[in-house]
Amino acid sequence: MAKQFASQGDMTEKEISFTEVGEGLYAFTAEGDPNSGVIIGDDSVMIIEAQATPRLANKVIECVRSVTDKPISHVVLTHYHAVRVLGASAFGAQQIIMSEKARAMVAERGQEDWNSEFERFPRLFEGHESIPGLTYPTTTFNGRMSVYLGKRRVDIMQLGRAHTAGDAVIYVPDQNVMFTGDIVEYHSACYCGDGHFHDWPDTLERIRAFDLDAIAPGRGDALIGREMVNAAIDSTADFVRSTYRPAARVALRGGTLKEAWDAVRAECDPKFGDYAIYEHCLPFNVARAYDEALDIDTPRIWTAKRDKEMWEALSD
Repeated sequence: MAKQFASQGDMTEKEISFTEVGEGLYAFTAEGDPNSGVIIGDDSVMIIEAQATPRLANKVIECVRSVTDKPISHVVLTHYHAVRVLGASAFGAQQIIMSEKARAMVAERGQEDWNSEFERFPRLFEGHESIPGLTYPTTTFNGRMSVYLGKRRVDIMQLGRAHTAGDAVIYVPDQNVMFTGDIVEYHSACYCGDGHFHDWPDTLERIRAFDLDAIAPGRGDALIGREMVNAAIDSTADFVRSTYRPAARVALRGGTLKEAWDAVRAECDPKFGDYAIYEHCLPFNVARAYDEALDIDTPRIWTAKRDKEMWEALSD
């Protein structure tokens, strides 16, 4: 019997937390599952990240309705991954916002990513029959845009490549709070399978330069206070570097992907082995680090077939 990815056997429902990270700002978290964010404006609500399915999106909506009855007008998606975007239809928002690059990635590889993640995350895709199709934005931007929810300004920005080439962050200046998507994680492994290892640390430093009072990360608990914010930025940078360096050394001397896997495990297991989704992310992270070391700048598209071939190579 073929060995499963760690996430395929994870069928335990996670406990949800809904944490206020600033006035009218909330982080929806669930023990290492993908987070969502909520920004309450004068007349309406903006959602950050749409979850994998309408079923999961409705859990976010339940939390929103516990604090406001204002309509949901905007959904902002920090990147294109299926577990972040396919629940968007549940919110009924008039505007769905992505960076122009993220939209291009939906067009280029969105269906393949959906098929791949569907196989990897059976629990997150329960109720998948209600997904109407790929999520495309109604509004895109390059670099930066601002949305005004009444008097409340929300800045949506690209600070650099990291988790994907199209990453965006959402900054609320009146509270000095940022929603970072998967650029920053907290006690959860970074998924680097579509990442850019060389760029990621510099992007983290651009986030640090805001001197934030709180961050709602992509996975893990809300980060409240500058000490917690900086600790999460530091640990994310350490995770990225600790994954890339050993894999790159193996790739550049002509070693195999399996040798890179062993080298990364030796470096990362002692530091990050207890992080959420660590075992799931590891094979994808090693494969991408190996490719990037060999100057493959654009991550290769993951498909269900490629997932299995890669896992077989690592399981020998």
